[in-house]
Order: sequence, then structure tokens, then C-alpha cells
Amino acid sequence: MLKINYCAVVVAALAAFLMSSLYYSPLLLGNVWLAVDPGSAAGITPSIGRVLGEIVRTLVITFVVARLIALLGGRDWKGVVRLALWLWFGFSGMMWVGAITWERTSWQVAAIHSGDWLLKTILIAVIVGVWRANGPTKLRGSSQQARVREGELTC
Repeated sequence: MLKINYCAVVVAALAAFLMSSLYYSPLLLGNVWLAVDPGSAAGITPSIGRVLGEIVRTLVITFVVARLIALLGGRDWKGVVRLALWLWFGFSGMMWVGAITWERTSWQVAAIHSGDWLLKTILIAVIVGVWRANGPTKLRGSSQQARVREGELTC
């Protein structure tokens, strides 16, 4: 059975959601994004349903990354960052190349969205991977700590 820390998954998903929200805000690239993709201004204030949908989507992606880390045995932050870079390059990066090539998406829009995915993928992998590798260390000697060391507890 794969050992996945579900608390790390939730924390990483929420951190990625918040980072992405900041990324697209006027504080960072929000104004640039609107300048290169004026059509994105429609619906700039998302409904609560869309926000919840995005959180669920990010949770699913985070869970998949956590499973990959568990399957591939990510041991340290360098290894999980390497995995995140490969995932980003092979999936997000190549999908945006396809969008530029076949859907006439401007390279500026693709670069902005791809940059968000790069940061998000690395953040998720580091949180899930490092939390998985280090885990909680309180309560030494207790049966709960023994189960944490054995990977039975996931939070």
C-alpha cells in the first residue's frame, strides 16, 4: 500500500491555490495577463462555485503528484523538484506548445499560464515530498509515533 500523507496533500493543494491566486493578481502578473489576453477579463471575479471547483481540481492534481512521489520514492527536496520539473516539462509545457502550434494561443499567454504551472508543480512536490520524508516527530515512543514511523498514519 502506498503511504500518502493526506494532510500534506491538503496543505500543498491550498498552498498551490493561494500561490496561483497571488500569481494572477495585480500584485504579480495579473495586469500583464489581462494585457496579453483581453478575453480573460470576462468573468474576472469568479463565483464561489468556480473557486471551489479550482480547489478540488488542485486537490486532485496534488493527490496524483503525491502518488507519483510515493511510487517513485522521492527521498529529498532535490529529487521531488527534479520530478516536478519533468512533470511540468512533459505535461504542462508540452500542452502549451501544442496550444501555441494548433490553437493559435499567443506565446505570451502560454508563458504566463505555463509559469503558473511550473511554480505550482514545484510547490506541490516540495510540500508533499518533504513532509512525506520528514513526517511529524513528536511523541517519541508512543504507539502513535510508531505508526507514523511505519507510515500507517498519514497526518
